[in-house]
Amino acid sequence: MAIVYDTYQRDEAERLLPLLKMDDPHRIVAMHDGQAISAAQFVAHVQRVAAQLPDGPAAVNLCEDRYAFLVAFCAIALRGQANLLPPSRAPQAVDEVMAAHPGCHAVGDCPLHPAPQRFHVLPPLPVHETVSADLAWPAMPALQTVAVGYTSGSTGTPRPNAKTWRSLHASTAGNLRMLHQVVGERFSVVATVPPQHIYGVEMSILLPLLGDVQVHSGRPFFPADIAVALESMPAPRVLVTTPVHLRALVASGVTLPPLAAMLSATAPMPPELAAQAEQAFDAPLLEVFGSTETCAFASRRVTADSRWSLYHGVHLHPQPDGTQIEAPQLDAPTVLADIVILHGEGRSFELCGRHADLLEIAGKRASLGDLTRRLLNIPGVDDGVVFQLDDADAIGVRRIAALVVAPGLDEHAILDTLRAAIDPVFLPRPLRLVDRLPRNETGKLPRAALLDLLHT
Repeated sequence: MAIVYDTYQRDEAERLLPLLKMDDPHRIVAMHDGQAISAAQFVAHVQRVAAQLPDGPAAVNLCEDRYAFLVAFCAIALRGQANLLPPSRAPQAVDEVMAAHPGCHAVGDCPLHPAPQRFHVLPPLPVHETVSADLAWPAMPALQTVAVGYTSGSTGTPRPNAKTWRSLHASTAGNLRMLHQVVGERFSVVATVPPQHIYGVEMSILLPLLGDVQVHSGRPFFPADIAVALESMPAPRVLVTTPVHLRALVASGVTLPPLAAMLSATAPMPPELAAQAEQAFDAPLLEVFGSTETCAFASRRVTADSRWSLYHGVHLHPQPDGTQIEAPQLDAPTVLADIVILHGEGRSFELCGRHADLLEIAGKRASLGDLTRRLLNIPGVDDGVVFQLDDADAIGVRRIAALVVAPGLDEHAILDTLRAAIDPVFLPRPLRLVDRLPRNETGKLPRAALLDLLHT
């Protein structure tokens, strides 16, 4: 067996995989400032940037414009370097990631103040320049590490996860197969999530590289800007977003151009919000399930079925403290903290929560996810989260806490409403009213930020 594995590793190390789908040099990869960028023009940009990058083992990709990020992502990889994707763009987070990778540098599409050490601004990326007819289509070793993504820190300290080009090819094949079944093989993408997040990489960077997909270069935030961005892209259109962004979009009452689908991840989608979004925008809302460690490996349309359908080639094995996953993008099985129940001969599953999300107090059980959902369902609550504290009280119980954004309510009114919906042992105490939650760019809540806000 060892000889067979060694042979496989050697063959994989020698195998080259294309940097992008090589079917048509005129295929549109992105829309940048209203200009269509072809695959050939994109390759020319990548090669120009790659030639100017400094030596080093890795580079922090801080480009804000999505097309600039896409060019830098591929240029960094072509130089044999890894794209470092910190959990946030905050200077401290960037410095911590760079300290963990001695000799690395950082790239961006505009000057930063303060700037990280060894920071380089990308050169201009002109759209209308002539592209050589004999342009070489690049490829990379299958086992080359092209990205290092970091977990959000919502359950503790952010952790690094390396991704090879083979792994990203495999995960993208699953995402494309899922989307093709709903919107067809050719579509355009507008994303509200940052490209540095692994969900943003999967759905707005890798899709236009490896599929017949074009992406909008911006990251629209306000509902009106999202509508304008979608209008500038050809149909069929896919909006890549999160529950937090989608909630604001629905509440705004904005009118969007026809959508083929909406795609969501990073947090559970409340069925009520999914139904409201589908009614408001007349398009199916799809969720993908995955993690920084695994990339996406399952999807669902919660308004049709609460169960998740596994991608082709993915297998789950429930365990007492989580679930082992085998997937084409993984070199070895990985254990996640999620508790699942398998259905349909193992091809779909019901999510019961994360191991750390499940609560047992006084012999009674609940989940933090369900408690948060009930909190958000209270009229007048704009945002909120329920979480468990680290330290136990005098009788050994780790208390439940909540932070709530509800301008017209007080703590007593919220607790009275919760008391009618949940067992009293799970009532959050303390419950604090705050102006806003410390959500990051994808809407996640880093645990350290929650604890800081609770104790402030």
